[in-house]
Amino acid sequence: MKIDLLDPASFSAGHPFAQYRWLRENAPVFRHEDPHGPGFWAVTRYKDVYDVDRNFQAFSSEPTIMIMDPPPDQQANFGGYKMMLMMDPPQHTAYRKLIRQEFTVGPAAERGPRLQTLARQIVDEVIERGECDFVSEIAGEMPSYVIAELMGLPLDDGRELYKLTEIIHTAPEALPPHAGAEAVLKMFQYGRGVIEEKRARPKDDLATKLLQAEVDGKRLDDIEFLLFFLLLVDAGGDTTRNLLSAGLIALLENPDQLAWLKADLSARLPSAREELLRWTSPVIYMRRTAKHDVELAGETIREGQKVVMYFGSANRDAAKFDEPDRLDLSRTPNEQIAFGTGPHGCLGQHIARIEIDAVLREVLTRMDGIEIAGAPEWLPSNFISGPKLMRVRFKSAKKSQVS
Repeated sequence: MKIDLLDPASFSAGHPFAQYRWLRENAPVFRHEDPHGPGFWAVTRYKDVYDVDRNFQAFSSEPTIMIMDPPPDQQANFGGYKMMLMMDPPQHTAYRKLIRQEFTVGPAAERGPRLQTLARQIVDEVIERGECDFVSEIAGEMPSYVIAELMGLPLDDGRELYKLTEIIHTAPEALPPHAGAEAVLKMFQYGRGVIEEKRARPKDDLATKLLQAEVDGKRLDDIEFLLFFLLLVDAGGDTTRNLLSAGLIALLENPDQLAWLKADLSARLPSAREELLRWTSPVIYMRRTAKHDVELAGETIREGQKVVMYFGSANRDAAKFDEPDRLDLSRTPNEQIAFGTGPHGCLGQHIARIEIDAVLREVLTRMDGIEIAGAPEWLPSNFISGPKLMRVRFKSAKKSQVS
């Protein structure tokens, strides 16, 4: 079995489940070569991924959660600052507290009616056309709108920022030279305009709250805000957009499961959503760096070595899930870790679940006979898994009922 978890081609139609299976069975902590670096340990079993993600005392998020180390000039440009994802507790905890209140279960649930209204508007825009690009016109619209509303930005700006995140997540070799860095720069340029606007005209939104927040008695400076802004916009759409798109493929490929779900949508949607999260695992990996020598699954990981957790593999581990390669929308219990776990578990997961439910409810009740028109084009990325373009055809359920 050839193992290559660096090449985006391995993820050209979703996760490389055959590679994952071989690794779990033969080398669950695998020394993976990297032609551009020192290599890394690929961790593929559920238990090991779970343990690494929670053990920040041994496995650090610094200097980055990406396999590739940040270039020296980037470190210089940021003046030594880093994004919250690249921090460890207690620093990570202090920064996470700044926005935690917006994303806890209660405030997220309060947004439910608004998110259902947004989902209805999104489907309204395409329902009479009978076809659309599901990724950009439906799946990507919801998180774009939500982060725009949270930050107090125009909804159309949220859509444009979403386009930049797609570039950022694309493998560099699939883009023109420097395209990724230019997308980050455009995000920062937009963020500077947000700083000026919110300082001049503060409002009751997350951007204003961040600019007025303090860590250790000190307000965030411009670079700290910009890194927070990039994180919120960038991470705010990943799971929702890719879960909805890849999840629709899974539902259409399993018509018996789709029929079961639609037979009692409201009651069955929560378990179905969790199974689709397990099945699709939109975030492919997160990296940690060993703080000291540590044993993991019989391997000795040396201080400073890279350790990469593969969530899509963990979520297909037969030691954790019965018949893991079977889509079972009624699966209970379902301790999937598509959102990660421990102190770095996705802060926006509660809102993401409500977004997912709202869109699926509209799509499955109003887009009758939905089918994929042509092969989906997947995002060329070894970090985020999901279609980049996916044309679908459908009829308005209201019209079909009348006829």
